[in-house]
This record gives sequence, structure tokens and C-alpha cells, in this order.
Amino acid sequence: MGTIVGLVMGIGLLLTWSGLTTADARRSRRAGRGPSSALTGLLIRAGVESVRPRGLVLVCIACATLGALVALVVSAVPAIALIGGLAAGWTPVVVLRARAHRIAEERAACWPEAVDHLASGVRAGLSLPEAIAAVGERGPEPLREPFAVFARDYQRSGRFHDCLDALKERLADPVGDRLAEALRVARDVGGGDLGRMLRTLSAFLRDEARTRGELVARQSWTVNGARLAVSAPWIVLALMSLRRDAISAFGTSEGLVVLLGGLAACVVAYRLMLRIGRLPREPRVLR
Repeated sequence: MGTIVGLVMGIGLLLTWSGLTTADARRSRRAGRGPSSALTGLLIRAGVESVRPRGLVLVCIACATLGALVALVVSAVPAIALIGGLAAGWTPVVVLRARAHRIAEERAACWPEAVDHLASGVRAGLSLPEAIAAVGERGPEPLREPFAVFARDYQRSGRFHDCLDALKERLADPVGDRLAEALRVARDVGGGDLGRMLRTLSAFLRDEARTRGELVARQSWTVNGARLAVSAPWIVLALMSLRRDAISAFGTSEGLVVLLGGLAACVVAYRLMLRIGRLPREPRVLR
């Protein structure tokens, strides 16, 4: 009898836990939040849609393990190995963020030209799908691939709205969202003023890019100085690791506290610097 009661209680607890976690996962997917959705968005912005979030996590774990082993072999200090593993494990995310930032900057510089190509196609009498496909053929290089994929999708399915939604997800850009929604409205209700709207958008994007470029140029020396200040202690620590007698002090519990405290201080200071000095970016409100 006790076995049956225990089994029933175990099944009940398992079903309760499954229901709670499933509901949380469903709400997270519906809201577009959570670690998986954040990693998916990062992979899309970095242009590596073929990689899944699970694959990225496995790469981070592998890099962390390798970095910890290398640091342990070089320094023979577990605390140094822990710091090396954390740094190596975070490296793939840093690389992806840098790549996503570079792609976003390249696309931001190319959007006025892409909008001009689209406006020229509309003014020449092309249909909206043909004008969008023309951007994939003769538009700016960083934006050709998403528009070319739109053209292939539209040739296969003929569903303009579905292909437009897929284009928005591939671009993952607020300008692309605005452009896609404007084209959707023009497709549904007619676009007599679409050409003028596109020319106005192009002029606005050029002014925004010019202003942002000036701000980034003034900000760059401060950001680079802060990065050098944060990385300098860890460069010195890496050089000290080459000498066992100089690094042995960090093998104690007090040394571990010093390293972890320094790591926390550097991370907090760097994140605070980025938050204070970052330029505001337009959010994607038309997803």
C-alpha cells in the first residue's frame, strides 16, 4: 500500500512540475523572451541561422573546458584555470555579438541605397514583389541575400505576406520592419504615395546615419580606453602565469577571493561603462 501511495504521489508531482514548466516555456515563447529566444536572436543577427542555440551552448562549454585545461597546465593554479575557463566560455558569445554589430552597422549604412532601389522599382512600374526581388539582384551587397531569399520564397509559394514576414525575421532590423509593414499596407490598400514615402524614408535614414557616425567617432576613444583599462590587469595576470613562483600566491583561498572580486569589479565596471556611454538604438516594435 505504501508503495502505491508513493508511486501516485510521485506521478502527481511529476505532472504538476511538467505542467508548470510547460506553461512557463509557452509564455516565454509567446512573449519572445528567455535564454533560447535571446540566443536565437543573436544567431540571426550574426548571420548564422543554421546554428541552433543548443549548438552554441555546446561550443561555449567546449571552449570553457579547453580554456580551463590550458590555463591549468600553464599556471598549475585552479583559480587561474577557473578564470581562464570563464573567459574562454564567453568568447563565442563575444565573437557573435561583434559580428552582429558589424553586420548591423553595414546594413544601417546600406539602407538608404536599398530604399532608393525599391523606390526606383516602384516608380518604374514594377509590382511590389518584383521591386523587392530587384533589391536582391542590384541592391547593396550586405542586403542582397535576404531580399534574394524573399524572391525565391515568393516564386515557390506566391504568398506575399508570409514571405514578407520571413524577410523581417531574416533582416531582424527596425528599418526592415518599418519597410516591410509599409509594403504590406501598400499591397493591401494601394500605394499611391508609396514612392514619396520611400524617398522621405531614404532621406531620413541618411540624416540619421550621418548624425550617428559623428557620435560614434567622438565616443570611440572613450570606449577603447575603457576596454584597455579593463583588459590590462588580466594581461598582466596571463604574463605572470608563465612563472609558477610568481603566480603561486593565487592558489590559496585568499587568492581565489581576490581573483573573483577583481573579475566581478571588471565586469560591473565594463557593463556600467557600456550602459552609460551607449547610443540609443531604435527597438523593433513592428515584429
